[in-house]
Amino acid sequence: MSEAMLSKVRKLLAQAEDPACTPAESAAFMAKATELIARYGVDRALLAAREPATDPVGDRVVEVVAPYARDKAGLLAAVADPLRCRCVRRRQGSGFDLHLFGFASDLERVELLFTSLLVQAAHGLAGTAVPAGEHPAAFRRTWLAGFAQAVAERLRTAEAGAVAGSGAPSVALVLADRSDRVQRRVAEVYPRLRTAPRRRLAGSGFGPGAAAGRRADLGGTGVTGTRSPARGIDR
Repeated sequence: MSEAMLSKVRKLLAQAEDPACTPAESAAFMAKATELIARYGVDRALLAAREPATDPVGDRVVEVVAPYARDKAGLLAAVADPLRCRCVRRRQGSGFDLHLFGFASDLERVELLFTSLLVQAAHGLAGTAVPAGEHPAAFRRTWLAGFAQAVAERLRTAEAGAVAGSGAPSVALVLADRSDRVQRRVAEVYPRLRTAPRRRLAGSGFGPGAAAGRRADLGGTGVTGTRSPARGIDR
């Protein structure tokens, strides 16, 4: 992402990770930032269709550390999928390595958003009381699941809006081709990949987490390197 675009997103979302930010402010920042990031993704895809060398398919590894490593990995997947990236989860000690595949511009968007959302989720959890009599870890896991689902839904909506507003009749085909190419790269590296079984979570945090996900600002503070530890949520 260009420095000009990063600067614009950072200015819009300067308060995104501030617990004092009101829900109304958060919603306003979110709407504009999401629009900019989604539009950037479509613009880069159309440019790459004409000049493939400007945006190659690549991969990178994100280290997701405990506590709540599986839940953080779920949030990363919830960000990656709407942005046409794929991730493979690999156990690494008490956490995971998430092997991300996608076009360079989309990988950049995923890490940008994920970095910020981890911090926002940490603030949201810190400000949400665990109901009396409920196990804290169970509540927090369902809270994070709700947060991730709401974020994914918003990203899909923003991406669809950017496609509809692009004015380019071929954009849907371009994006479908990009998704196919990413999937082929995953299959080349992991020819025997298996789908993980669906998790069963017990806790009442899904609703509050989803509400926080709908308020979250979909922007971030920077792009990390090829291997970055995902922290930000404590017990």
